[in-house]
Amino acid sequence: MNPENRQSITMDDEALAWAVRLDGGELTDADRAALGVWLGRDPAHGWRLAHHRQFFAQLRGTLPAMAAAGALATEMNNADARVRRPVRRARGAWGAVAAALIMGVGALVWRAQPERIATHSGQRQSLTLTDGSRADLNAQTRLTVAMERDRRLIRLEQGEAMFRVTHDAARPFFVETAVGTVRVTGTVFNVRMRPAGVLEVTVLEGHVSVQPQAKEGSAPVEPRALVAGDQLEFDAVNAALHVSRPASVEDTVAWRDGKVVFAGTPLGEALERFASYHGAAITVAPEAAALPLGGRYTLDDFDRFMASVEQALPVRVLRRGDGSLRIVAAPRAP
Repeated sequence: MNPENRQSITMDDEALAWAVRLDGGELTDADRAALGVWLGRDPAHGWRLAHHRQFFAQLRGTLPAMAAAGALATEMNNADARVRRPVRRARGAWGAVAAALIMGVGALVWRAQPERIATHSGQRQSLTLTDGSRADLNAQTRLTVAMERDRRLIRLEQGEAMFRVTHDAARPFFVETAVGTVRVTGTVFNVRMRPAGVLEVTVLEGHVSVQPQAKEGSAPVEPRALVAGDQLEFDAVNAALHVSRPASVEDTVAWRDGKVVFAGTPLGEALERFASYHGAAITVAPEAAALPLGGRYTLDDFDRFMASVEQALPVRVLRRGDGSLRIVAAPRAP
């Protein structure tokens, strides 16, 4: 087993243990603090926890029938030693049953451990999925792929990917993120998870349905149907949703050719693109963040881009000893 799969299994163990404890409803203040730390450690923790809690809710309705059919004891006996660790931490009989069933019965959850894929700074990667669909990953992207009997599931933890989905009405294709889910049966679309919880979905061909995920305690957000040429942005923090039709959706996926196109883009957002691609630490002063930037740039040439920004806009690039950059407004001439 490779290190990525070991990391995924460990994360699933932890998510299961938290799901069981939350279902028992007996968390102390110290427990809640520890949960907050765990959730903040990795964006993937949130959706793995949500996955297990959703399954708990679904399983409640099936347990009586399973018990009546004599299947419950059989499935409990199939749980291995790794399963029993979170079971021992469960509070109450329901938690033990649910934990064992979730981790011990592959047919009820994932039939195989999802494949985890990640790209690094400045790296792009293309892959063909087992159903013939294609995924192009931008730099600094992490996702998992689970091809199941009745659905095809991608979990995008961070970054950006463009999907060309093979049509299969019997097996819809889902892209899940921490703040929303995209559902299709066959189309071409781009999904980007921007920092600070902003989901961006751009449709190049066909149509998709996007279900934004509202913050806990907020009013539900209705799903949105998008067609070719549409671009949706959903800010989960501020519960703001906007659908537009960019002049060229092809510019949105110029990153596949190592390019990026800006057309009156706020400087802060443009810098976010390069920071995400290179894993660079860049901050921009408020007075410079809204300055509009235009042009077509090469993603791989970071230094040239920064020099172009200083030439095009009234700003200065300050390079710090730790390698980070600070963009500030240039002083006005006397």
